[in-house]
Amino acid sequence: MKSNREFHKNEGDEVLQMGNRSNAHKYKKTNRKRNEKRLGGRGLSLEAFANAKSGPSGYNPSIIKKQREFYRNAKFVSKYKKLVQDQSQSGNHLSLAPKLEDDDEGENEMDLSNRRNNKKNKKKNNLQSVREEFEKKQAEKEKARMEKEALMQAKKEERARAEAKRKTLRENMFKRTRSGQPVMKYRVSHLLEGITENSLN
Repeated sequence: MKSNREFHKNEGDEVLQMGNRSNAHKYKKTNRKRNEKRLGGRGLSLEAFANAKSGPSGYNPSIIKKQREFYRNAKFVSKYKKLVQDQSQSGNHLSLAPKLEDDDEGENEMDLSNRRNNKKNKKKNNLQSVREEFEKKQAEKEKARMEKEALMQAKKEERARAEAKRKTLRENMFKRTRSGQPVMKYRVSHLLEGITENSLN
C-alpha cells in the first residue's frame, strides 16, 4: 500500500503531465494562427491554386504598344501647345502648322524665303535677348558684389576703430605711478563715461 506522501506525489505528476499536454496543444494552435496571420490567411487548395495560375495575365504586347504610342503623341501635342503659347507671348505670330500647298510655285518660293528670313531674324532676336539678359544679370551681380564689398570694408574699419579704442583703454588702465600704484584718473574717467552712457539710454 502506498503512503499518503507517495500518493500525492504521483497524483501531482499526472496533473503536471496533463497540464503540459494542454499547454503544448494551445502553443501549437496559437503558433499555427500566428503563422496564418503572418502569411495572409490559410493556404490555397490545389484546385484554387490551379485556377489562379491558369487565369489570363495582364501582359498584352499590342495594348502596351498602343499605350506607349498614345503617351508619346500626347507628349508631342503638349510640346506643340507650349511652343505656340511661348510664341504668342513673345509677340511673334508665326504659324507653326504646316501650310497647304498652293498651285503657284512662286508663292511657295516666296513663303520659303520669308520663312528662312524669319528664322534668321528670330535667331538673331533670340541671341540678342539672351545677350541682354546675360549682361543684365552680370550688372546685377557686379552691383551686389560692390555693395557687399563696401559693407565688408565699413565693418572692417569699424572693427579697427573699436580695436584701437580698446587698446588705448587697456594701456591707460595698466598705467602705474612710480611707486607702483594704478593711476586712478583713467579709471575714474572710464567709470564716468559708462555712467553717462547708461543715463542717456
